[in-house]
Order: sequence, then C-alpha cells, then structure tokens
Amino acid sequence: MNLEYIINITKPMLEGAQMTILLFLIAIVLSIPLGFLITVMAKSSIKWLAALANAYIYVMRGTPLLLQLLFFCFGLPLLPFVGEYLVMDRFVAACVGFILNYAAYFAEIFRGGLLAIDKGQYEAAQVLGFSRYQTTTRIILPQMFRVALPAVSNEAITLVKDTALLYAVAVPELLHFAQTAVNRDFTIVPFFIAAIIYLLMTLVLTAFFKWIEKRLTFE
Repeated sequence: MNLEYIINITKPMLEGAQMTILLFLIAIVLSIPLGFLITVMAKSSIKWLAALANAYIYVMRGTPLLLQLLFFCFGLPLLPFVGEYLVMDRFVAACVGFILNYAAYFAEIFRGGLLAIDKGQYEAAQVLGFSRYQTTTRIILPQMFRVALPAVSNEAITLVKDTALLYAVAVPELLHFAQTAVNRDFTIVPFFIAAIIYLLMTLVLTAFFKWIEKRLTFE
C-alpha cells in the first residue's frame, strides 16, 4: 500500500463525489421550498387540501427512502397505461425521490417552527396595523426559519449521507467507486477514503449552517 495507490483510487472517488454533491444541491434547493409549500397546504382551512398534504407527509415519512427510490427508478415504468411515459434517467428519478422525500421532512420541520411562535405575535401585529401578508413575511417567517434552522441543518447533513443510496439504484457516485475498488483490490482502504470525503463534505456543510446561524443571531 503506497501513496500512488491511494491517489489512483481517490481520483475516481472524487469524480463520484461530484455526483453526490450535485444530487445534494438539487435536492436541498428544491425540497426546502416544496416542504414549505406543503406546510402551508397542511395548515390550510381547506380541509381536503390539508388532508392531502398530511397524507403526503405521512406516506413519505412512513416508508423507507430506499423503497421510494426503487419505485421511482424501476416501479414507475411498470405502471399500467402511463408507465411508458414515466421512464426517466436513473439519476433524474433518484433526484425526484430525494426531493419528494425530504420535502415531507422539511414540511414537518417548518410546521414545528410555526408552532414555536407565540400566538401573541399575530395579535401584536394586528394591533400595530400590519396586514396578513406583512405579518407573515416580516414577523412570522423570519422567526420560523430561525427556530427551524438547527433541524434544517441536521436534515441537510443527513441528506449528504443518504446520497449513498444512489449505489442501490446503480448510479455511479462516491460509494460506488469505493466498493468497486474494494472488490477489485481486496482492501478496505477505499472505504476509509470514502469516509474521509463524506466527513469533509459534512464539515463544510456544518460550518456553513453555523455561519448562517450566527448571522441570524446578530440580526
């Protein structure tokens, strides 16, 4: 085992990490606003809309993410009548699965953030003459995001680790190249290198959210 070997196996793993990072960015950017939209739907006074949102949250949080990925990658094309129109590239299908799954978790996080806000805030805003829109955008949402930030940070870190599930649907990401090297060379060194790469990604992400948290604290 020498430095040259480590460099040679790290290169393809870093290429796989690009796929990991791409999936993370797509999922986090789209699932957070979708999660907030689902929260709004769940709190809607329209009963069927709230019931639909709550049912969605229950199903997505109550079934394994791996099962959902397998469904989107391999199950959708098997649906009668419409399956042939739902065939997607496996990476695209995996992105859809991650986005829909994490949107449900973010919806619950945002719901918890809203529940943490004292009802007196709404009454005080009404007394001060704020409109409902002004109350929501200037008072409620900033506080909600501040309360929800630690949980959002935790889910984001979990998302980085969950990207390893791409391996199960044959999308070549970081873990795929690590496992390939292990099977080829009969050594566990690639697993240690993969672990270091994951730790570096979560370290950067943790530092980023701590920076945001500090900014919100001083505002």
